[in-house]
Amino acid sequence: MASRIQRPRKRRMLSLTVQGSEQPSPHFMTVTLGGPDVQHLQRSGFDQAGRLFFADPDDNAAEVFLPSSERWILQLTLQGGKQRPRVRTYSIRRFRPEASAFDIEISLHAVDNPGTAAPGTRWARTVESGTRVAFLDEGHSYAPSSSAAWQLLVGDESALPAILAILEQSPANLPAEVFLEVPSPEDIRSDVKAPPGSIVHWLPRTAAGAKPGALALDAVKRARLPEGRFYTFTAGESSLATGIRRHLVGERGVAKSDIAFRGYFSHGRASL
Repeated sequence: MASRIQRPRKRRMLSLTVQGSEQPSPHFMTVTLGGPDVQHLQRSGFDQAGRLFFADPDDNAAEVFLPSSERWILQLTLQGGKQRPRVRTYSIRRFRPEASAFDIEISLHAVDNPGTAAPGTRWARTVESGTRVAFLDEGHSYAPSSSAAWQLLVGDESALPAILAILEQSPANLPAEVFLEVPSPEDIRSDVKAPPGSIVHWLPRTAAGAKPGALALDAVKRARLPEGRFYTFTAGESSLATGIRRHLVGERGVAKSDIAFRGYFSHGRASL
């Protein structure tokens, strides 16, 4: 479920290695990927994302098969189960052209119970420098109208990398009203770069068992938004993305063409 995605005209499967990693807060891990193939990755929209192919951290197979072509599904079907890599989609947090590298930022789940964590979380927490991965550009959907006076950015933790990347790259004349839901108060960032006049509402999810995205959806419904035409980018748990779009169109009279919405995952289900 998503608004129109602008896919790259030309792309290729990139063969990369992990250059390093760091944990900026309890529920996030930044992993730097690099190598000569980065030269074939063209920058597009600010929420640019791609599929990451990596070895299952719990699989002791001698060698994981990493696809080498856009036709990765066909390649993977020809491989044995233990050789197949895990696949997850992640936003590019920032480019590092001076190092032929870029960062992805991964939201960590089940921090207090690692044994139940999903493969992406387990991989991010244990991956070592030099680990081989593959990456395929999947494009972007953020495309604000030139007539927008400001922008509304809404997401849960899965959308934090894309939203922070959008804020950092937005022009100075496009301020943002931002609603970012995160798993804990410790995940609030104090060093956010944004256009002048932007306001970031951090929404720590402190209620035990709360569904991701519900807090952000409720906050937007109750918010007094700025005047003027605006562009919206909302992403995260599917109910959040569709709920924001439904609210803006049905209750605030916003044109559907002024909203980009992406459901990154459905609560309780694994997602690619």
